[in-house]
Amino acid sequence: MNDNKIIDEAVALMNDGYSVTLPVSGRSMLPFIIGGRESVILAPPAGLKRGIVALAWVENRRYVLHRIERIDGDRVTLMGDGNLAGREYCSVADVKAIATHVVDSKHQRHYLYSHWRKTASAVWWKLLPIRKYLLKFDVSNFKLKN
Repeated sequence: MNDNKIIDEAVALMNDGYSVTLPVSGRSMLPFIIGGRESVILAPPAGLKRGIVALAWVENRRYVLHRIERIDGDRVTLMGDGNLAGREYCSVADVKAIATHVVDSKHQRHYLYSHWRKTASAVWWKLLPIRKYLLKFDVSNFKLKN
């Protein structure tokens, strides 16, 4: 079974009222979510706004778990925290879930929208021009505290 089908099933379970924890891969959400080590807890896509981490179907071919940068009417712009320039676009209807918590390698849950994490995310966004230098450090060992 390919990743898209697995995610489709996870979204269906979430929509049926089950709690769904989805493992994350890749480096696109560093330093806030570490692929290969952490998972996210999904919830239905209510309250979409800038800064929310969304699971979205993009380019009519794949899922991404990236932060919402902007919503213009029905058009959503997403960008991974670890990305330097790449953005994805989808419609509001293509946002299938939002991530509410990150689950670390010790199975501890951390709310993604605590005051501290929201502030850190806002600062990280302002550092976009120098992210490439910051991401050269081994941020996979970086541990965010709540």
